[in-house]
Amino acid sequence: MAQNVGILYICTGNYIIFWEGFYRSAEKYLLPGFERHYFVFTDGQINTFENQNIKVIYQEKLGWPLDTLFRFKMFLKAEDDLRTMDYLYFFNANLVLLQTAGNEILPCENEELTVVQHPGFFNKKRKEFTYDTNKKSLAYIPKEEGTVYIAGGLNGGASVPYLKMINALSANIDDDYRRKVIALWHDESHINRYIIGKNVKILPPSYLYPEGWDIPFEKTILILDKKRFGGHKALRR
Repeated sequence: MAQNVGILYICTGNYIIFWEGFYRSAEKYLLPGFERHYFVFTDGQINTFENQNIKVIYQEKLGWPLDTLFRFKMFLKAEDDLRTMDYLYFFNANLVLLQTAGNEILPCENEELTVVQHPGFFNKKRKEFTYDTNKKSLAYIPKEEGTVYIAGGLNGGASVPYLKMINALSANIDDDYRRKVIALWHDESHINRYIIGKNVKILPPSYLYPEGWDIPFEKTILILDKKRFGGHKALRR
């Protein structure tokens, strides 16, 4: 019996324009042999391609930066369904797969999660990482901790440890927000804090390769340049 993977995808507001390209590329290249289930959090009408494995969960647009800050809380709306999956992976809206992302993205037996090294920091020293240094935030990382900077646009793993992470980070972000604290890079800052001290699989920037960049990695998953789609301001409206 094929294993299944839950694909978490948020496309509120104008970000809905990325859905079809992502879906078609994931169907072609993501984890061949797996049964793919899509959990799409949106406030718009999407093309489901008559695929019964696409579940649409209504999610109102919260505005910047809450749309990214509260993504873990969004996922928990579907927690019961997510627990039926073998694996769970979150993909940023503006990603497309260019070639097969197969079993190499799955964590090994002794690894809790899969994350991706940030393409902007693979060749930077620790002192240049943009960890959150605000001691009031639960995303705070002191200067003696951390060895790699992780991007927030793609992460996943087996369903149990992944759900453990999103529950923990949702609670931490709520705690911060009640105290009028927002982490420097929102969900990304919290993920970087969470993985410290844990055994995780770290994928190279091949899996989050920014469109138009020239870095020494193979292009497996491309980050589409938002400027081609009106830019950040237009997409966030």
